Amino acid sequence: MAQEGTAAEAVLTGLAELREWQEGFYTNLHEHPELGNQEVNTAASVAEALEGFGYEVHDKIGTTGVVGILKNGDGPVVLMRADMDALPIAEATGLPYASTVRMNDANGENVPVMHACGHDVHVSCLLGAARLLAEKKDAWRGTYIALFQPAEELADGADVMLKGGLADLIPHPEVALAQHVLPLPAGHVGTRAGAFLSSGDSMRVTVWGRGSHGSMPQLSVDPVVLAATIVLRLQGIVAREIAPGEFAVVTVGRMVAGSKSNIISDHAVLELNIRTFSETTRTTIVNAVHRIVEGECATSGSPQPPTFELYDHYPVTENDSTTTATVAEAFSGYFGDLAFTIDRQSASEDFSEIPDALGVPYCYWGLGGADPDLYAKAEAAGTVATDIPANHSPKFAPVIEPTLQNGTAAAVVAAMAWLGRED
Repeated sequence: MAQEGTAAEAVLTGLAELREWQEGFYTNLHEHPELGNQEVNTAASVAEALEGFGYEVHDKIGTTGVVGILKNGDGPVVLMRADMDALPIAEATGLPYASTVRMNDANGENVPVMHACGHDVHVSCLLGAARLLAEKKDAWRGTYIALFQPAEELADGADVMLKGGLADLIPHPEVALAQHVLPLPAGHVGTRAGAFLSSGDSMRVTVWGRGSHGSMPQLSVDPVVLAATIVLRLQGIVAREIAPGEFAVVTVGRMVAGSKSNIISDHAVLELNIRTFSETTRTTIVNAVHRIVEGECATSGSPQPPTFELYDHYPVTENDSTTTATVAEAFSGYFGDLAFTIDRQSASEDFSEIPDALGVPYCYWGLGGADPDLYAKAEAAGTVATDIPANHSPKFAPVIEPTLQNGTAAAVVAAMAWLGRED
């Protein structure tokens, strides 16, 4: 692959000219976010752009999924994916292009909406890469597939596209690629072979009590006290049931009970999130949750057994070692010292379901999006956690540049490690 760097640089000669259009697309998308499986306007903008670049476009795959295919002679087939959906978060960035959008979510609840995870960056960078590859077809051979996925935040977007016939709409890829903007210095790109992102599972637990008036607690089985006891006991799973050095997180993110201060409800609902890198550890935690909840319900005299619902499952994102080595080598050649080996991340993704279903290797990498100067100051002061907003924060706002230019370059450089081969 001696020529891949030269070929990538040839494609990237148009990067600077891309900037005005790309930044405009990004700020408009950030200002007009859409929730998962409702990305109608986002998908339409993506499809229109791809058609303008000369791609064969398939849209409404599953729900709002979009795929653009650019065939350029014989050669490898490379798939690059970006996710499109936003989150039910009220934006607090203060940006001139901040979102004020509200939408009804899947449950019919009207909620604020924000691109608080950087999917607007992912879409803008992939469109930028798609445009550059279309403009420089003399520098590469093969087929480029730009895939725009809905509903990553709902954990079903990849599955929705697969069930919508994705495999029959695209040439079979040789490799699949994806990236995610993170609260790291903009300009940096990080790869890691093997397990990179953890699995993620949500669990809804309902425990039952016996309702009563607040003045007559002796007649009740108080589900609030029961739920509070369960929350405290769950903290012992990672501390005392998982071996030191084995990664695991158990979070109770939501607890709901009652309707008024003087009413003791008859039930409480807890929503948990579980993250692991090991299926054995995952099974241990799920079993422990069942044991603890059932035990506390029995101790409290709960009138009926608890119920458990597992949902929003994300698999471990496990990068293929050979594919990742190829991407890492290409990044090192283009980005120099800004390319690094990134630590494992406890975030979760459904991207891997697509290459796993297609039977192809993949590489998923991290892209820095924080202001480099602010990050350096926060790192020196030991205040990165408080001063650099992370994904899903209402203040999460990647700096536009160099984030977009580097994210576009990363997408091109990685793809050209295959498409730019002399063979």
